[in-house]
Amino acid sequence: MTTRTSSRIAFAGACCLSLTAATALSSSDDWPQWGKDITNNMAAGETGIPAEWNCGEFVGGSDEIDLSTAKNVKWVAKLGSQSYGNPTISNGLVFVGTNNDAPRDSRFKGDMSCVYCIDEETGEYLWQLITPKLGAGKVSDWEYLGMCSSVCVDGDKGYVVTNQCEVVCFDVNGLKNGNQGVQDEGQRMAGRGKKPVEVLPHDADILWAFNMTDECGVFPHNVTSSSVLVVGDKVWASTSNGVDYGHIDMPNPQAPCLIVLDKNTGELIAEEQIGLSERTMHCNWSSPGYLMSEAPDGTKMEQCIFGGPDGFCYGFSPEFGKDEDGYGILEELWRYDVNEKGYRFKEDGSPQKYATRGGPSEIIASPVIYKNRVYTMIGQDPEHGTGVGNLACIDPTKTGDISESGKIWEFSDVGRGISTPSIGDDLLYAADYAGFVYCLDAMTGEEYWRFDTKGHIWGSTLLVDGKVYIGNEDGFVTVLEHGKEKKMLGEVDMIAPVYSSPVAANGVLYIATQTHLFAIAQEEGGDK
Repeated sequence: MTTRTSSRIAFAGACCLSLTAATALSSSDDWPQWGKDITNNMAAGETGIPAEWNCGEFVGGSDEIDLSTAKNVKWVAKLGSQSYGNPTISNGLVFVGTNNDAPRDSRFKGDMSCVYCIDEETGEYLWQLITPKLGAGKVSDWEYLGMCSSVCVDGDKGYVVTNQCEVVCFDVNGLKNGNQGVQDEGQRMAGRGKKPVEVLPHDADILWAFNMTDECGVFPHNVTSSSVLVVGDKVWASTSNGVDYGHIDMPNPQAPCLIVLDKNTGELIAEEQIGLSERTMHCNWSSPGYLMSEAPDGTKMEQCIFGGPDGFCYGFSPEFGKDEDGYGILEELWRYDVNEKGYRFKEDGSPQKYATRGGPSEIIASPVIYKNRVYTMIGQDPEHGTGVGNLACIDPTKTGDISESGKIWEFSDVGRGISTPSIGDDLLYAADYAGFVYCLDAMTGEEYWRFDTKGHIWGSTLLVDGKVYIGNEDGFVTVLEHGKEKKMLGEVDMIAPVYSSPVAANGVLYIATQTHLFAIAQEEGGDK
């Protein structure tokens, strides 16, 4: 283990965050976006979440699950054949992304991407947002991946990044209250150049759509995958700009990796122009977070925190500059290299090659904000396998290149991963792709324990009700006790691989496998 702690822990304890989930676990309520709130901390204050359940048995040779054979399962919703984005829960509705391999509507056949809207109480399917494929194959819209992004709900509007490299805003009520905003849903569902389909009551009501390829020149690599952040009237979104099929050239190294839109109109307000795409190793999939704090003396700090495709973590100002044509430009406050020097350069000074086991990595996990610190780790596309990693705790009060001055601690005895950490009671839980879960002291970086799930991990840990939940590629969800002592409370076979992250809302645990969404809740009179 190599744990390093800086002598100066700036700003710690001086500020009191004005938003929930930064210093303590959020109370029992909705989970309306990726990471629950703008801090991206995968933790919640729910109680009564069971540590054990049984998913039940299939009815004959069908995909239907007999709930009478299940335990602690409130309802099950059938998804497609692949599901990666986490469910989000808001105002009695559940939104989850999937593909069209189990069609909900006979009008739509074949490979398409979907967001289902489901009744939170009953699991009843209500309506769907469906989009055709780009037609570019694996290079830009990998076959059958479905909608990989998590929906962000803000009031009566939902925001999602689609497989077509768009940021789409929709009415969470569907067409129940009329067709508002754009009026070409029929054409959009059919695809460009095809005959529009009839718009029906169980279709999505799209209010606006911003095409990042057409408007910003973005070339999405493999799939457009990230979740947006809504702060005030602004939508912050990663673009998924990446390399071409040969994994060498950037089709558009001038395209932005981070953009800001008006949440009401979809108008482009500002974009990053600091050369991130020129430094991109592979693609840009990390979802942004947001730091908003106020010290007792009235000093305020506000930043968008972004995990870069070059392996640096960035802080951007919410105030924008202007280019020579008057367009908004994001202003960089700081950058921090999460790669160790040895990952980028060999002993003789020559550069390490990307996608090698000992080489550098980008940031795919979302940065987490906790007690005015930023936590993030490096990783790569799981197709690249395992390799060296690093997890950093950063002081965001510094400016410029803060790779040394902003270092509070780093933990490099971790493999590379794409999982977002969860933090509570000053304990940090993180997972790497190799399948290990780590418990660290969030203040010092000291390792308390590690646990081998024995399966590759794509999703993130969830900290809730004194327990840590994590799913893996082999289809098992491991339940660990929250604390400095390692203790496994249970392991549940979910029947199918789990690539998404567990979330909890209103006393219910939600876990999406590749094929089903389970709403897990304690049965009356049952043991936790």
